[in-house]
Amino acid sequence: MRYSLIRKMDISNGSGIGVSLFVQGCHFHCKGCFNQETWDFNGGYEWTQEIEDKFIALANKPYIKRISFLGGEPLADENVETVFYIIKRLKLLYPEKKIWIFTGYTWENIIHQTSQNDLTRLMTIALSDIVADGQFQIDKQDINHKKVLWVGSLNQRVIDVKMSFKNNDVVLYNI
Repeated sequence: MRYSLIRKMDISNGSGIGVSLFVQGCHFHCKGCFNQETWDFNGGYEWTQEIEDKFIALANKPYIKRISFLGGEPLADENVETVFYIIKRLKLLYPEKKIWIFTGYTWENIIHQTSQNDLTRLMTIALSDIVADGQFQIDKQDINHKKVLWVGSLNQRVIDVKMSFKNNDVVLYNI
């Protein structure tokens, strides 16, 4: 896996203060994407064990309440296995920290597929707390609408993962 950026003090990609990992590479290429520089899977920087350890250590502060994964596409075939492993480590070390994933896949795409990478995507979101799903659609962009807090267009949703699994239906995160 490759990454584009690590934010060690992020207030815009989830609730509260967090750390964020922008992975490199995306197949969706949404028109109007704010982060087109992350589309190339060969761009950015190499993800190494040393970088991972430094990233994990950033969450070890009492004011860090969440860890966000975005990009690029954290659930792309090229990224999902590494993202899953990182989240497993984070959950073992910091179970109280919330994990947020921003993805172009929809909840329904992830839940109902069965290939090996699809199963890894499912396990990855199952370890997460919040998933912002759906591809950005420029024609549905409305920056003044409360629904687009943390996402870019009205078709995207911010989903409470645990409640959605419990109810066997999508439950939106209560802002």
